[in-house]
Amino acid sequence: MSPERHDADTYGQELVRISHHQREAIDARFTVFQALAAAGIGHEQADDIVAKLEAGAVAGAHTLISGSTAPHGSESRFEDGWHAGVRDVASCLLRIADTTATTGRGLAASSAMLAAHLQRPDSPAPQETPVEKPDPAPVPVPPLEAKDVLAAAERFPWAVAAPGVRHWPDGGDFLDVALSAVRPEEREGYIERLEAFVEQHRARLEEMLRTHGPGSRPASHGRYALVGQPETLVILERMEAVPFLLRGRWEEELETVFLDDLEFVWGPRIRLSR
Repeated sequence: MSPERHDADTYGQELVRISHHQREAIDARFTVFQALAAAGIGHEQADDIVAKLEAGAVAGAHTLISGSTAPHGSESRFEDGWHAGVRDVASCLLRIADTTATTGRGLAASSAMLAAHLQRPDSPAPQETPVEKPDPAPVPVPPLEAKDVLAAAERFPWAVAAPGVRHWPDGGDFLDVALSAVRPEEREGYIERLEAFVEQHRARLEEMLRTHGPGSRPASHGRYALVGQPETLVILERMEAVPFLLRGRWEEELETVFLDDLEFVWGPRIRLSR
């Protein structure tokens, strides 16, 4: 067996184990949100509680990594490289902990929506007769124009690839699906929300574009095609805000491999890919 094949098999096994832990984490988080809701804890406070717990878990990994040392008897150059790598990984974990502690708004609300959906009966009980109610007056929904959202995303050149090197000259289908996950009550002021999200995650977006964007080694294998697209900024914002809703809309319209790749490299708080 060639070293390349061995490395690929090992990496595949690691992904299986990581996916297992992520699925269990999603189930556990769902249970925690249900318990907090039953205790009368509001959505915002529940988000804060879970965010602090998860940030603490990442901080624990930071402590473990920071305390690692090179194998006994290693040459000085090897030790120098080892410690430099440990510092890089520890710095990355620190950024993840900081981000985890301050993001994830809307997760408790999404969990509540999913719980309500799962508990809803398929049809009314036979003894119950639905009471017809007059239709409420329609509430005007502010328009959310795709071209305006795209123009806003293009204002962040450090987060998107240059037009000439993007994988998708026209990513309209991806943008349409992402915008379909913007709920009516969020449409007013959504562009400002998107801009704040991009600014908040600038370092993270720059790193993702550098490591997985067009021209990178991972992208050369035909994967991560959405990295560097302006539409992707909307996808990532929705991935953090309403992951279940985005996944449901995506699976109705598009190949999930594109979203799975994006989830893998972004590492959202809730990862739904298998």
